[in-house]
Amino acid sequence: MKHCTQCGNSLSLRIPESDNRERHICNSCGHIHYVNPSIIVCALPCFEDQVLLCKRAIEPRYGLWTLPGGFMENDESSPEAAIRETMEEACARIELMNLYTFFNVVHINQVHLFFRARLLDLNFAAGSESMDVALFRYADIPWKELAFPAVESTLQHYFQDLPKQHFPMRVADIIITENNNRIIRPHDFSHDRF
Repeated sequence: MKHCTQCGNSLSLRIPESDNRERHICNSCGHIHYVNPSIIVCALPCFEDQVLLCKRAIEPRYGLWTLPGGFMENDESSPEAAIRETMEEACARIELMNLYTFFNVVHINQVHLFFRARLLDLNFAAGSESMDVALFRYADIPWKELAFPAVESTLQHYFQDLPKQHFPMRVADIIITENNNRIIRPHDFSHDRF
């Protein structure tokens, strides 16, 4: 950020009083600009032993496969966002079942939520942000052509959980290493007492 949204004057990065992080603060009016993570909401649309994937027609990761999802909008809930994004990207009607995976993607200031969902019918098609949409069984998923680590992890968990019909929620961080590799670090809350 370079200019204040309140008065248009210049900003500087400094730690406000009673805070512990640098924030953009207006040098003129003193307005503090808080920039917080974006929320990405996705669905895992399921039909029998298959999942619905979309082939991206936009960047980032143009031409790769993903689950339908995108940025949550103001004035909508996360379940509403999952349903809307699935309709926009796959023209598919879904019923949400549960929040399934939750990823902190700290290096790009994002939180990714994946809801397990049931396809209400098989009337789906590529939306404006997709070049193709299709149902895949585990063996047919284009694993090397998946767009995002959170999508791959969610799919792996789903197909491990499917035979047991037990779908616990999972929370993990996606970390970028010094070698620019992405690793997924799960959180284990089994030892915590609430």
